[in-house]
Amino acid sequence: MDSTKPLLLTDLVSGSKHVPSNYIRPEHDRPNLDEVEHYSLDGNSSSIPLIDLQRLHGPNHSDIINHIGHACQNYGFFRVKNHGIQEAVIDNMLRVAKEFFYLPESERLRSYSDDPFKTTRLSTSFNTRTEAVSSWRDYLRLHCNPLEDYVDEWPANPASFREEAAEYCRNVRGLARRLLAAISESLGLESDYVDRALGQHGQHMAINYYPPCPQPELTYGLPGHADPNVITVLLQDDVAGLQVRRNGKWVAVDPIPYTFIVNIGDQIQVLSNDRYKSVLHRAVVNSDKERISIPTFYCPSYDAIIGPAQKLIDEDEPAHYRSFTYGEYYEKFWNRGLQTQTCLDMFKTHIP
Repeated sequence: MDSTKPLLLTDLVSGSKHVPSNYIRPEHDRPNLDEVEHYSLDGNSSSIPLIDLQRLHGPNHSDIINHIGHACQNYGFFRVKNHGIQEAVIDNMLRVAKEFFYLPESERLRSYSDDPFKTTRLSTSFNTRTEAVSSWRDYLRLHCNPLEDYVDEWPANPASFREEAAEYCRNVRGLARRLLAAISESLGLESDYVDRALGQHGQHMAINYYPPCPQPELTYGLPGHADPNVITVLLQDDVAGLQVRRNGKWVAVDPIPYTFIVNIGDQIQVLSNDRYKSVLHRAVVNSDKERISIPTFYCPSYDAIIGPAQKLIDEDEPAHYRSFTYGEYYEKFWNRGLQTQTCLDMFKTHIP
């Protein structure tokens, strides 16, 4: 191994005119960017539903629950506004994220590790130990719950990083738990059903940095995949990059300031006994602008036992999955890497 070779993509490709060979996807697995569907953001159409959470706690409660259920069942993704998180909290999180990736290489590398079990780590691509083709991103991954167990190991530079990121994590945790209550209700379950199913709860966050790419048609920021967790709450900056698989086509989900994008993960698909589906999505890159995205992954604790809710099992719909611990599931997900086939098939029961 060349010890002088930069560890991070950002430093490796600075000023490069070509994509290095280990980032180039085979021809059958390239983004085909000219085939992506785009929707207007004029308010008349959108690639995923936009849900106003201000109406969740009022006389329209049941209508909003129904809208969330419809989005989960038919899209697997939705966008939320009036979510209760102040604009300043969002602005500060995006600012310190960018400031971190602008630090000198030597300062950033203080957080570097390719050990997937480290609870705070800076790395690149997805799993450099197992993947054949690399992805066009660097990322800082932070465990966030319980917050006091982890915040002191987060980067101390930028100076306000820990304070701003902790405030953001607290806010998103509250939002995630409100969304899980709504999703529980939309399935006809008690509002705290999913909350109780998650054990002690897990929460972690990735700060993804996608540098400009000289040949974006050859690679991905992240290839198509479904999320292994319960739900993901995504904050984007103002640069497009997220695409969702819908009706056999890739659809662009462009940023709207101060909204969050929510997608259900594999564990909700299991808990709902396939009523709600975890949907493929990917990140593409561009030649002109860097992009930052900050997904918060809300998860069961590793020892939580996940299986279909008993209330959703009957003669017409027997259990589609066996019970398992989330730790068992996540280990298989990590070792397989990002693939269009999720790990869910490995946990299915054999229904006659």
